[in-house]
Amino acid sequence: MLKKIDRNANRKARHSRVRKKISGSSELPRLNVYRSGKHIYAQIIDDVQGATLVSASTLDKSLNLTSTHNKEAAKTIGELVAKRALDKGIENVVFDRGGYIYHGRIQSHADGAREAGLKF
Repeated sequence: MLKKIDRNANRKARHSRVRKKISGSSELPRLNVYRSGKHIYAQIIDDVQGATLVSASTLDKSLNLTSTHNKEAAKTIGELVAKRALDKGIENVVFDRGGYIYHGRIQSHADGAREAGLKF
């Protein structure tokens, strides 16, 4: 008998462990990343106020992406969220990888945000 592995439940458990340690404030907001099978989403969140300050995703029609579920799209979203954050005066953030392993699309997203000027 094979044991079924619920990967999303394991990711949520990892995410809750990470969220115990990091939190976003108005001085140092949290850059949260969520990836689905087809898209990647990013938000910069102030947890004290409970407000999303900046967001970006591959669902934005203005990006004209050929593929929305690869590392190039993730890097583009990282650059876009960093540009929008810098326009609002946000330079420093805490990176919340959302329970995902820092590899692949998550790493590309973080690299794109760093190259565009965010510090974390």
